[in-house]
Amino acid sequence: FSEADVTAIREFGEPGWLLDATTFHDTLARPGFTAYPDLPYLVPEGFPLAGKLKTQPLEEVPSEWKGELDVIKVAGMPSINEHAFYHPESKTLVIADLLFNLPDSVGAFTLGFLGLISGIKKHPGNSRMFRLAIKDRNAFEQSLQQILALDFQQIIVAHGEPITTDAKETLAWVFRDLGYAV
Repeated sequence: FSEADVTAIREFGEPGWLLDATTFHDTLARPGFTAYPDLPYLVPEGFPLAGKLKTQPLEEVPSEWKGELDVIKVAGMPSINEHAFYHPESKTLVIADLLFNLPDSVGAFTLGFLGLISGIKKHPGNSRMFRLAIKDRNAFEQSLQQILALDFQQIIVAHGEPITTDAKETLAWVFRDLGYAV
């Protein structure tokens, strides 16, 4: 959230909320809150900085979002408390750690190093650490099925490049390839 970041965000309009989609990491929580201290900040239950920053529960979705943005809890992962967001008008799914989609342009060393750590062999992919957090496989698969029932055509990922072609099929393929029933 540098000054250039804030300027770029404001080119799209004035933000109305801050939110975090997962409790897995809070990398930009403080800078985001500092950049926009007067905005409501919605976080999932168990968010690490919830007691240190002025936050509100993400589970209590603002009424202004009705019909504009749907929040889907990715069940079966209590330690991460992951959420996905669906914007029906643009047919866009926004996710945090559900998929990584790093481009080849990050370089072979970076892709190889991250592959060793994360277990991601091809992109897009899902990390080993994410899968280890799944404690209720059936609940997780039901969440995936709920997400795949949405009419999305593109996916904005927190890690890497957006998926703008065959997005729904790509998400399904990644998890089918990992052995999940989707």
